[in-house]
Amino acid sequence: MTAPKVLISDSMSSKAADIFRDRGIDVTVSPKMSPDELKDAIGEYHGLAIRSSTKATADLLQSATNLKVIGRAGIGVDNVDVPFATKQGVIVMNTPFGNAITTAEHALAMLFAVARQIPAASASTHAGKWEKSKFMGAEITGKTLGLIGAGNIGSIVAARAHGLRMRVIAFDPFLSQERAERLGMEKVELNDLLARADFITMHVPKTKETVNMLDVDAIARMKKGAFLINCARGGLVDEEALRVALDEGRVGGAAFDVFAEEPAKENPLFGHPNVVVTPHLGAATTEAQEKVALQVAEQMSDYLLDGAVANAINAPSLTAEEAKTLDPYITLVKQISSFAGQVTDEEVQSIQLTFEGDAKNLPHAPLLQTAVQAVLAPRLSSINMVNALEIAKERGIEISHTKNEADSDYHTRISVSLKTPTMTRDIKGTLIAGKLPRIIEVKGIAVESDLEGDMLYVTNQDKPGLIGAVGTIFATKGINIATFHLGRTVPGGDAIALVKVDAPVPEEVVAELRTLDYLDRVVPLKF
Repeated sequence: MTAPKVLISDSMSSKAADIFRDRGIDVTVSPKMSPDELKDAIGEYHGLAIRSSTKATADLLQSATNLKVIGRAGIGVDNVDVPFATKQGVIVMNTPFGNAITTAEHALAMLFAVARQIPAASASTHAGKWEKSKFMGAEITGKTLGLIGAGNIGSIVAARAHGLRMRVIAFDPFLSQERAERLGMEKVELNDLLARADFITMHVPKTKETVNMLDVDAIARMKKGAFLINCARGGLVDEEALRVALDEGRVGGAAFDVFAEEPAKENPLFGHPNVVVTPHLGAATTEAQEKVALQVAEQMSDYLLDGAVANAINAPSLTAEEAKTLDPYITLVKQISSFAGQVTDEEVQSIQLTFEGDAKNLPHAPLLQTAVQAVLAPRLSSINMVNALEIAKERGIEISHTKNEADSDYHTRISVSLKTPTMTRDIKGTLIAGKLPRIIEVKGIAVESDLEGDMLYVTNQDKPGLIGAVGTIFATKGINIATFHLGRTVPGGDAIALVKVDAPVPEEVVAELRTLDYLDRVVPLKF
């Protein structure tokens, strides 16, 4: 098999390239490519490793015809068009833990710097002045720290703040009461935090929900004289409104490492005596940059070689061991869902998976993605596991799954149920010996068969002569039957057949089969 190819298009530790090479991946390091050069080259690569300089825009991604994964050595993915990457079926990974300590430390350093006016005092002293009485700072001990965002970085800041004898309160919609108590912080609403906190630090991503979350009204609700520190993402704070509040003395000071527009050559906060600014240095330590470079190389290698997904923005995480365990189940779901999709002519309104037996304890997200991809693939050639759920959402298709706790005759059984405007179709499958996928039921009729290669799905009334009639037509056309599996409701009732053949059945032969009186439907299948 040809080795996957990865392009490192930003400057990062050389050890990242070493990891790719050691794992057998063909790596190219080219950190000084222009956007046009990158666009011309990207089509041959399966992976793109970046930091913040490369802009993975929709225009670039349209040229990335072989791309499977983008790895961001760092937390923020503002420079990646994640929705478009998802539509293209490209996994986007970041490294949320490699620079967490460094970023948390920078937030605290900025807190100290603005509280004690250290940068201004340093510049004054360097200038030969001795303005001791000019720089009156604020004490940290005993003050209330308000965290906006209490995830990985926020929790590290909280732990360090406890060592400074600060009280910690936090606003985070995803923070449970149990975790808040474990981290020694009080969970509060945003307005409560703004009113109580002496120092506010921000630790949230930039999303449509968080853009300008501290607008003019929110800033007006801040405790008079409070300090605001943002080392998370630019655009979380209305910078113009903050400048007004600083000028009026309602906000005691601000420390910003990130800005709405970067690189920030001009900004409303620049030049204010009570504002400390740095050029997006939150993750800028030697230790952090090496950590994230190594981490992104390992994650991308694991995905390209083993299918393991870690720290993905647009896909569920899956270890290499989980991927290996899931492999037969994914094959089963893919086959029975593909069967359901190929035999369904109408618009699909909903897709539901039901898990029984051993399948109940599996990670279900990858199986749902597989099912949606396989069902819709006959209509959408560009669909894959990464973009499947997004495409289903765009088309208004409801996706769900459930566990059947009742006793089953099978060690594992998975059902795919499709709902259309006029019907519901149920397909069930199992694994023989834990690894061999088999279809075992179609629309309530028991029929066992493997699903591979070229097949025909036939529905008919249970009358004598089906096998002979089909066999005769195939014989005259030189088509060899590999297997012939039958099922029926009751003698003389509805019946189905799954016929495996050695080659695709020509359309004219399918048309001839459809002329037989006792056949209701004939559908060619391909697995």
